[in-house]
Amino acid sequence: MSKPVEIGATPAETPAPVVLVPKPAPSPPPAPAVARSGRAWVIGGLLSLALLAAAAAIWWLSGNNGPVQYNTAPVTRGDVTRTVTATGTVNPVLTIIVGSYVSGVIQEIHCDYNTEVKKGQVCARIDPRPYQTVVDQNRANLAVAKAQLEKDKANLAYAQLNYDRNVRLAETHAVSKDTVDNAKNALDQARAQIGLDQATIQQREAQLEAAEVNLGYTNIVSPVNGTVVSRNVTVGQTVAASFQTPTLFLIATSLTEMQVDTNVSESDIGGIELGDKATFTIDAFPKRTFDGKVTQIRQSPQTVQNVVTYDVVVSVDNHDLALKPGMTASTRIVIDERRDVLRVPSQALRYVPVAAGETGQGRRQRPSSGRPGAPQARVFVLRDGNPVAVPVTAGLDDDSFTEIVKGDLKPGDRVIVSEQRNNSARTATPRLRF
Repeated sequence: MSKPVEIGATPAETPAPVVLVPKPAPSPPPAPAVARSGRAWVIGGLLSLALLAAAAAIWWLSGNNGPVQYNTAPVTRGDVTRTVTATGTVNPVLTIIVGSYVSGVIQEIHCDYNTEVKKGQVCARIDPRPYQTVVDQNRANLAVAKAQLEKDKANLAYAQLNYDRNVRLAETHAVSKDTVDNAKNALDQARAQIGLDQATIQQREAQLEAAEVNLGYTNIVSPVNGTVVSRNVTVGQTVAASFQTPTLFLIATSLTEMQVDTNVSESDIGGIELGDKATFTIDAFPKRTFDGKVTQIRQSPQTVQNVVTYDVVVSVDNHDLALKPGMTASTRIVIDERRDVLRVPSQALRYVPVAAGETGQGRRQRPSSGRPGAPQARVFVLRDGNPVAVPVTAGLDDDSFTEIVKGDLKPGDRVIVSEQRNNSARTATPRLRF
């Protein structure tokens, strides 16, 4: 039965039942702000690059459409010369080495540097006394041999008389046969002695002549007419000629005729021929050009550090004695030449304009080689402000100018060598030929 509830009394609370609710799964942490910032920088950078590329393209297109300035050079008539460049040394045509055949002490010197000498002129003298003594001794020996010959001639005469006497006595049986034979033997020996004496005299004469030759060698004489360019001895110096001849003087036959010994590399020697013209300069006269010609191409190679060169001799007139032996010459040998021909700068044959207005592809065409005989060589001529391609046949090329053998060109035409656009720093220059 129910219990009555009093007014004003607080009813007792019944505890609520406990209900178990499962714990929700934890949510992922929010992304850090740094990662979001990095992606924004990458996107911004890509957009910037795209904008720069677009601006560059616009600038390039606008630049290609700008006005073009052409650098031109005139077509002229003149000489085209192909040369070989080499260095060499100025030398006399013939240099004589004057030495000594005998040894001794230099007693006198009569020639010095730059002395003009004549053939047979005494330039130095070696002390002749030792050689004069040998000459006197051999002369005395010769005199002894001649005296011996006279003595033996007298013996021969006596032997002849004795033999004749014994022969007559033998006919009367006054002497024996043996006595006659002894007289005959003495006569034969006397005759043989005469022959021996004559041979001895010839021997003594030869010895005397050899001694006189050595005595003559004590006089050092010039064998040619020329100029002394070097002196290697002084008074009182001892000259020893036992193993090799010592050099006393160098005499140039003539300093009015000189030659340049040039060293030409093996790659250039094939184009050089005898009689080719040559010019050269020296440091002593930098503003003067000397003329000569090739007179000798020596076959002996010279190898220095695996570089093979050949000696090409260039003869030159030196009547004013401006050239000195030993000077270094920078030589240009003319191997081919064209006189008064139509020519253009070689740079014009290598020029090709930007092909935007020519091919429509915005690329540069490959230039023609411009070599002699090239069938597709061409130049661009500026006519009415526009480049016009003119096919030509190129001839001799000297690296500065090229001969034009055939083509619609005349002196005064302006050929293009390069181009430049006004609103850009780009310049179209010729390409190198290979």
